Amino acid sequence: MSTFRAWSPILLLVLSNVFMTWAWYGHLRTHRDSPLWIAILVSWGIAFFEYCLMVPANRMGYGHYTLPQLKVIQEVVTLVVFGGFVVFVMKERLHLNHLWAGLCLVGAVYFTFRT
Repeated sequence: MSTFRAWSPILLLVLSNVFMTWAWYGHLRTHRDSPLWIAILVSWGIAFFEYCLMVPANRMGYGHYTLPQLKVIQEVVTLVVFGGFVVFVMKERLHLNHLWAGLCLVGAVYFTFRT
């Protein structure tokens, strides 16, 4: 598989996770005072685009990556995107414990890709 084809699923996973993170947590900022049903409908609408990127990412990636490798990539991408969301959108601070948790994920990546 070419380098572009190997990175394409990861790029799609990153974009998918931007939509997913916004769908799951964005309403805490943008629809805080809205009725719950509005927040749910808006989140479902955003999640549609997440799935439009996630499904192709997994289809493209499966074959170059094993299923466990795809899952670990997904989890790392999710936490990186979420960390950016917490800091830049929600204006919250990350703490040293979050760094340690991230390093545990680096270990998970290492062991998943070790042959």
